[in-house]
Amino acid sequence: MAVKFRDYYDILSINRDAGDKEIHKAFRKLARKYHPDLNPGDPRAEEKFKEVNEAYEVLRDPEKRKRYDTLGENWKAGQDFTPPPGWEEVHFDFGDMGNAREDFFGGLGGGGFSDFFNAIFGNRGGFGTGAATEPRTWSMRGQDVEAEMTITLEDAFRGTVKSISLRSQEVCSSCGGRGISGNLTCAACQGKGVASSVRAYEVRIPPGITDGGRIRLAGQGGAGSGGGPAGDLFIRVHIAPHPMFRLNGHDISATLRVAPWEAALGAKIEVPTLEGNSTLTIPPGTQSGQRLRMRGMGLPKKKGERGDQYVEVRIVVPRQLTPRERELFVELSRISRFNPRKN
Repeated sequence: MAVKFRDYYDILSINRDAGDKEIHKAFRKLARKYHPDLNPGDPRAEEKFKEVNEAYEVLRDPEKRKRYDTLGENWKAGQDFTPPPGWEEVHFDFGDMGNAREDFFGGLGGGGFSDFFNAIFGNRGGFGTGAATEPRTWSMRGQDVEAEMTITLEDAFRGTVKSISLRSQEVCSSCGGRGISGNLTCAACQGKGVASSVRAYEVRIPPGITDGGRIRLAGQGGAGSGGGPAGDLFIRVHIAPHPMFRLNGHDISATLRVAPWEAALGAKIEVPTLEGNSTLTIPPGTQSGQRLRMRGMGLPKKKGERGDQYVEVRIVVPRQLTPRERELFVELSRISRFNPRKN
């Protein structure tokens, strides 16, 4: 008996050379889109959901995919197809997956899989030929959610706890995502199967987090369907610009203004750090633009280590001179042999 050919690659919108990861990703995306719990009363979505599951059932399994690929790639969906001689003698043992799908599709009509599937891989009698297993209901893990948060550099240095409120779409708790309660449209979600809610989260910021770092809140993402686990919530942390320090990974840097005589003679100067003021030694002959390193004064790292603080020296001359200062500078210019433009 001729059946209609089904292009499983086209159903999942993937190429024929797609890898396992790509197949799984495409399946999850489409299964979530057409899941009956999220499309109550939509027969087209229900049919598409069955097609997606059937395509995945074949392409996820190396043996079934190999057998399907031997039919060639010139078939088009909807063409009349008759299995080659001898194919009707081959049956696959679907084991636990078959029982799980039988349990889910039993009430949807059509026996779950298409006539084309049964013609290629054996009819429904081919299921259950392996070891007996407990029936399972269909479930799907919820989506991961990402949000953003901005903190101060001081919070990144010390660590803190921040509150954040997010609006999200969750499976309606009144109807379980079906959109109906009894025989009536669910009043809580207006038949949509999902409801919008605002939740507050306490986010623990670890000391030493860097700009763009992510914090994972396990199980705090989108709600699962069919009893599946919830996804995760990821908080991407941004560190606000600081009026004094610049951040580069775990290192920080700042600019220090020094007088010409401090740079020439050397000096000990109090400079700000994330822990308060600290004394920095300016070596004699320090040049403008030179960077001095303060080891271990940056953000915390793992295992008790810390980044560094870099101080960029900027030599500043006085805009106005007292008569005595002018006299000394004139004397210095007369006796000094230093020529900054030499060579």
